[in-house]
Amino acid sequence: MPEIGFYHLTRTPLDQALPRLLARVLQQQGRALVLAGSAVRVAALDDSLWKGSDPDWLPHGSARAGHAAMQPIWLTETDGPAPNGARFLFLVDGASSAYLDGYDRVFDLFDGNDAEALAAARQRWRSAKAAGHSLSYWQQGERGWEKKA
Repeated sequence: MPEIGFYHLTRTPLDQALPRLLARVLQQQGRALVLAGSAVRVAALDDSLWKGSDPDWLPHGSARAGHAAMQPIWLTETDGPAPNGARFLFLVDGASSAYLDGYDRVFDLFDGNDAEALAAARQRWRSAKAAGHSLSYWQQGERGWEKKA
């Protein structure tokens, strides 16, 4: 059963915070799957990862480009086993996965400035806790991510 980390975005939007977390996974020679809430979000994330400057560039792909097995980071709106062999799952837009056991670590990122997203994240926390997952809670602080629980 993977550890689930809840990441409360309070200082930067998802398109700025996600690349830094993904870069950490790649630094550990890991692979990641980003499960978004829609194809529109996947396209926006794909675009922001191509144009991002911190880090400069992250190797990634989506169904639009294909070749999932070759991609260290795979962006998708479709739940299923990781087609790129990822051991790290990033859930955005309140997305959920029926395949959590296929990962070593899950990152649930949510917008703390959106009341609905915050309430939904609290419900996901309660559900994950009831399911017996090991949980951690991280919040953006002045110097980066601060572990709060």
